[in-house]
Amino acid sequence: MTAGSARPPGGAGGGDRRRERGTRSRRIVTRHAVDIASLDGLDGLSFGRLADELELSKAGIQTLFRTKEALQLATVATAGEVFAAAIIAPAGAVPEGAPRLRALIDRWIDYAARPLFPGGCFWGANRPVFDSRPGPIRDALLRQHRGWLHTLAREFDRTTSARSRGDTELAVFQIDAVLNAANIALRFGESDSVAKVHRVVEGLLDPGHSPVDGAGTGDSPR
Repeated sequence: MTAGSARPPGGAGGGDRRRERGTRSRRIVTRHAVDIASLDGLDGLSFGRLADELELSKAGIQTLFRTKEALQLATVATAGEVFAAAIIAPAGAVPEGAPRLRALIDRWIDYAARPLFPGGCFWGANRPVFDSRPGPIRDALLRQHRGWLHTLAREFDRTTSARSRGDTELAVFQIDAVLNAANIALRFGESDSVAKVHRVVEGLLDPGHSPVDGAGTGDSPR
């Protein structure tokens, strides 16, 4: 760097570093907030709780987010980013159609069973709370859910099982329903719900191989 290009202390370079620190701090706070919200819901978030658990300044966290709603929206966004990195991005490396759909389902099951978030599915914990509460948080949760359904529908459309748009919409509705049911079952320690999910999905992909009506009556085809 030449003398003429050096940035004076407190100039643009200092501003860049402050922004970087602010971005890192927001990420630390919202990632922990996702874990809290998966257990206690987005209503369980507060500046004081985050400050205590992260050993940070409450005033500093308030400066980052200003309002509780802004904190909640940032938490929803971070949950979506973590989910995409853990489930959608890795499945993208698998051939499209049925193989990728199976990969998405398998990774979703891992996400709920490990679990990635301590309370299980972040959306399973929060969508039922906000589904009848119009506003920005409900809208954000709805957009993410529709995005997930669109991802499933795109891959189901590329399978030989998809005969019409109606078939795809019904199949995705069923897959989404059984995944939500499995999330609840896993929270209660019902590990056999994983085999039921696989059986339902295989029944949709190959009706002659594993009838949906027989879900849960035998071993998983996997």
